[in-house]
Amino acid sequence: MVSGSDPDIISDFLAPPNSTAPDGNFFTYTGLRGIFSADYPPNFKVTKASMAEFPALNGQSVSFATLEYPAGTLNPPHIHPRASELLVVVDGSIEVGFVDTTGKLFTQTLQLGDIFVFPKGLLHYQYNPSSDQPAMAVSAFGSANAGTISIPSTVFATGIDDDVLAKGFKTDVATIEKIKAGLGAKAKN
Repeated sequence: MVSGSDPDIISDFLAPPNSTAPDGNFFTYTGLRGIFSADYPPNFKVTKASMAEFPALNGQSVSFATLEYPAGTLNPPHIHPRASELLVVVDGSIEVGFVDTTGKLFTQTLQLGDIFVFPKGLLHYQYNPSSDQPAMAVSAFGSANAGTISIPSTVFATGIDDDVLAKGFKTDVATIEKIKAGLGAKAKN
């Protein structure tokens, strides 16, 4: 069996190599300042606080993100291969869903204060169907480096041959090229 997760550490925390003793600044991330009082962006936006942005998370098996959904926007179907996601709605309302390994779709409409869990490694999405109201959520992950695999860009923008995609989706190359054009990807034959 193969599995992936954050390693257990044998100290309280992992200080950066070649550093002096860390102080409180090392354990403080300021990248979210102002996000809760700013205007919503024109497109869906994720602001992460993972190990890459906040090195103190290394070895702690946690990370965080804010998700801003202007009216009518989508966080496209994606997977976090190394972590479950716990999402709480802090403004507005969103529709969420995930698909389990048997192909069953689980959906829910979440309101302010609702919490939803996306199990580790399962395909999921979030959508703000409102035509005029934005929404915001915050997510906690059970890994300092949850990883994100965006299904649309992974399938259609990484250079997989158009013929392979057409056969896999039981369609024609012209349809694949149209999908790629909509994503800003280049067709590859």
